[in-house]
Amino acid sequence: MEIRAATVLPARREPIELHTADGLTLVGELALPADRPAVATLVTLHPLPTHGGFMDSHVYKKAANRLPALADLAVLRFNTRGTSSERGTSEGAFDGGEGERYDVAAALEYAEFHDLPKVWVVGWSFGTELTLKWAHDPLVEGAILLSPPLHRATDADLDAWAAFGRPLVALVPEFDDYLRPEEARARFARVPQAEVIGVEGAKHLWVGEPYVRIALNEIVKRVTPDAFPLPTDVP
Repeated sequence: MEIRAATVLPARREPIELHTADGLTLVGELALPADRPAVATLVTLHPLPTHGGFMDSHVYKKAANRLPALADLAVLRFNTRGTSSERGTSEGAFDGGEGERYDVAAALEYAEFHDLPKVWVVGWSFGTELTLKWAHDPLVEGAILLSPPLHRATDADLDAWAAFGRPLVALVPEFDDYLRPEEARARFARVPQAEVIGVEGAKHLWVGEPYVRIALNEIVKRVTPDAFPLPTDVP
């Protein structure tokens, strides 16, 4: 069977709640391999909620639909404060990336409390800003950025990640609306351990199954290399 945009592969999918230090309850979902332990974990941070971003943004939804089965990954998705999806609405209100520091911390605390293995943070657009500003936690093995705008995240945040020392991979679309590969390489040069990958033909929103597959393969290549490359068909 060919894996298509709507393919949902077997997994254990559990509704979860995250509790922030400033008293909010956030809604989310954890997808785990159906019949074996996860070997690594993706904590996902979604695009800008004021522009339609949420835990079901399509790359993350497809990651949860596929990667537990294909790469033995746990995929944790959640709505940041004030964000709604089919799963529900997280308490609080959008805070431009500042109050969201508590949301990131709550997700990482959940992963630690539930003994989720080998945690990598995956940020997309606004989620990359949250990653760079708030995800340098000892629990985090590394981070992968999809379409980083480097708008709210400043050179000081890049310097903080450089000091953190963990791997940082930026997937930058050729036709991104905000930051394109050449400029991204210049900006990320201040992070010695950063790798910038220009993705030919891609746009900011990664629309189209070929680009989703590139994003998921690049994630798996770093986090669970034994599962790379991902199959395009399943029995």
